[in-house]
Amino acid sequence: MSEIIISTQKLCKTFSRGGHQQHVLKNLDLQIIEGDFTVIMGSSGSGKSTLLYALSGMDKPTLGEIHFEKRNISKLSNDQLAVFRRDHCGFVFQHIYLLDNMSVLDNVLASGMLLNRNKKSVIEKAQQLLNRVGLDEGAWGKFPSQLSGGEAQRAGIVRALINDPRIVFADEPTGALNSASSSSVLDILTEVNSSGQSIVMVTHDIKTAMRGSRVLYLRDGVVCGELRLAAYGTDDETERQVQLNAFLSGMGW
Repeated sequence: MSEIIISTQKLCKTFSRGGHQQHVLKNLDLQIIEGDFTVIMGSSGSGKSTLLYALSGMDKPTLGEIHFEKRNISKLSNDQLAVFRRDHCGFVFQHIYLLDNMSVLDNVLASGMLLNRNKKSVIEKAQQLLNRVGLDEGAWGKFPSQLSGGEAQRAGIVRALINDPRIVFADEPTGALNSASSSSVLDILTEVNSSGQSIVMVTHDIKTAMRGSRVLYLRDGVVCGELRLAAYGTDDETERQVQLNAFLSGMGW
């Protein structure tokens, strides 16, 4: 039986802007299953990124609860949330946020050393992961400004994986990449998921969403539809796209 890794109960998020209350998430009940590649879609302003930040402990809900396994993370302090994210979560963003004054390898090591003080083992693991994502040794000593967008995002994925997170959160990870780099990055995320890694990804792109095994459609802060797909690569891609297009059309995409 699949294990629930994250669950929410009556999750609400409200922002105050210009004296007005904007209700972005509305009494949202949701379960994230371990090992799934969960994709969150919806129109602009539907609450996709807000939900991602809440689930990952990057932002606190206004009301409701978020449970990571049996732990209520919505009750944690900011310092406790920082430790929670370090210990359990990996992050891949559209804007990669590598430190400009550090090499690729040092960017990865800086994250790895937060959890593991054995520098030798962290270096070995970083090198294994860099090779795994197709960044050869010649790129390890480069600074972020010397990398292509695809190379930088692959380095970002390694940084997200270095501490063996229980779950990886990705916010439009291919949004700033060309089609070739996007495919390369998605191939890595797909391969990582096939090895058992849980992923929650926000995207507005259909080709990116096709990599998911579960697609959630968010409208006005509420999940209004869900599509289950086979693991990517195990079914016919054309039929997979037909299923996804039909689902999104039914959602008013």
